[in-house]
Amino acid sequence: MERYSRQILFSPIGEEGQKKIRSKHVLIVGVGALGSATAELLTRAGVGKLTIVDRDYVDWTNLQRQTLYCEQDAESGLPKAIAAKQRLEAINHDVEIRAFVMDADDEPFVSIFEQGVDVVIDGTDNFETRFLINDLAQKYNVPWIYGACVGSYGLSFAMIPGKTPCFRCLVHHLPSYHMTCDNIGIIAPTVQMVASYQTAEALKILVEDERAIRDSLVVFDLWKNEHRFLKVNKLKNKQCPSCGEHRSYPSLQEPKAKMAVLCGRETVQIRHPHSFDLKEMAQQIKASGQKVQYNDYLMITELEGHRTVLFADGRMLIHGTKDLMDARSLYQKYFA
Repeated sequence: MERYSRQILFSPIGEEGQKKIRSKHVLIVGVGALGSATAELLTRAGVGKLTIVDRDYVDWTNLQRQTLYCEQDAESGLPKAIAAKQRLEAINHDVEIRAFVMDADDEPFVSIFEQGVDVVIDGTDNFETRFLINDLAQKYNVPWIYGACVGSYGLSFAMIPGKTPCFRCLVHHLPSYHMTCDNIGIIAPTVQMVASYQTAEALKILVEDERAIRDSLVVFDLWKNEHRFLKVNKLKNKQCPSCGEHRSYPSLQEPKAKMAVLCGRETVQIRHPHSFDLKEMAQQIKASGQKVQYNDYLMITELEGHRTVLFADGRMLIHGTKDLMDARSLYQKYFA
């Protein structure tokens, strides 16, 4: 316990709180900017088990703000979940780290909730996945902590099933932030501020200090020196299909899309129903005269002017387009 001595000296945690932290399981969905920051903070805090889920890989543009990754990760095109796991285990070998390179729509993702989670951290970048997390959190009675940031603007809120409004209750009342990091950029301090708010609320939940959990939505703009706390409890909707009196969990009923444009990016994701033999696929691509980079998790190549990433689980990312028909044509030509 010596490594956590300064945290134990903080009276709201103390020795009993530290023991509780060591016994708990945290799920982080998305280990990009927010997810990598919260993952590191919770690993250093000594959480017992940390499960990380991410579908993407490390790119050079990530290094400015995604604190778990280094140049070698980008050079290797390593999946973020794997790179994060390696770094986190080097930080604190006492924490059990589980890493999944997969989409939140994949069936194993649901099984994580079924096996038991104490709190979920939102590190995603799109509403579709957040609605899915929200419905799973409500169904399995798991607190989850929303976070979002772009430019110098950020916001966060902890959702406690049965007590606070859920994400579906709030979504029509949230401040508008249709901009994305890809079109207006982001500064790293914004990420760290949101991650700090998320981690603080997570620690309160883990030590079971319910009275300390913030009951407001925090909204700030670091560049404009603005900071607000918005009371939102009155927005809880009894008719909400996710947390209301007659729940249907709509995001769990919707069919899974096989093709989708990734939020804020000129990238199409295609999901294949079965896995690929990356070594065999790489050899075929090389035989056609294309340059190929691959590891145990993914293969990267350039096809008809599009950077294409094929994952072992059957997913493919086609960069440089938002056109689903163009992406489908490229996929069918080379991989179908």
